[in-house]
Amino acid sequence: MSGGRFIAIVGPSGVGKDSVMQAMAARDAHIVLARRMITRPSDAGGEDFDGVTVEDFHALHAADAFALSWEAHGLHYAIPAAVDAYLREGRDVLANLSRAVLIYAKDRFANFEVINLTADRDVLAARLAARGRETAEQIAGRLDRADARLPGGMTALHLDNSGSLDQTVQAALDHLYPDVTAQAGRVPHKVK
Repeated sequence: MSGGRFIAIVGPSGVGKDSVMQAMAARDAHIVLARRMITRPSDAGGEDFDGVTVEDFHALHAADAFALSWEAHGLHYAIPAAVDAYLREGRDVLANLSRAVLIYAKDRFANFEVINLTADRDVLAARLAARGRETAEQIAGRLDRADARLPGGMTALHLDNSGSLDQTVQAALDHLYPDVTAQAGRVPHKVK
C-alpha cells in the first residue's frame, strides 16, 4: 500500500477546523487526527492538544520530536513526528495547520493536500466570542487576518463552513475519497 496523505486543514480562527476534523475522523476509520503540541496550558479550552512549557517545547524540538513546528499568535505549535508511522501504514493524517507553515509541510510530506475552510465574518466573530479565550481586541485582530491568502502556488479544496457541519464534512470526504464505494472495507459516506 502506498503511504497515506498528510492533509492540512487551514482557515481563520473560529472557522471550525477542529470540529470538521473530528467529524471527518468519526466517519472514516482510515483518518487519524494529528494532536498538536502548543505552548499554552492544557486547560485553556478549545481544541484537544498537549500543552507544554516553552522550555519543554525547545527541548523536544532539539530532540527531533516534531514533524513540523511554527510560531503564531505568540505561541509555539508542533505536529509530533509520530504522524510518520501512520502515513507509512497508509493512513491519512489530518492536521490543523497555520497557513504560514504550508510550504514547509508540502516539502516535508510526499503525499500532501490542503483543505481551506472559510466562513462569513459574522459567523467567525460569534464562534470566537463563544470560545471565551480572547479579548474583544484579540478577536478583532483575528478577524482582520481571516482573509489571509494561501502561499503562492498552493492548491487547495476551498470549503465554506458557515452553515451545516455535515455539509462541510461530506464535501471534504467526497473530495478525498471519490471512489469510496469501490474500495474494499470502506463504507460510503452519508450525511446523517
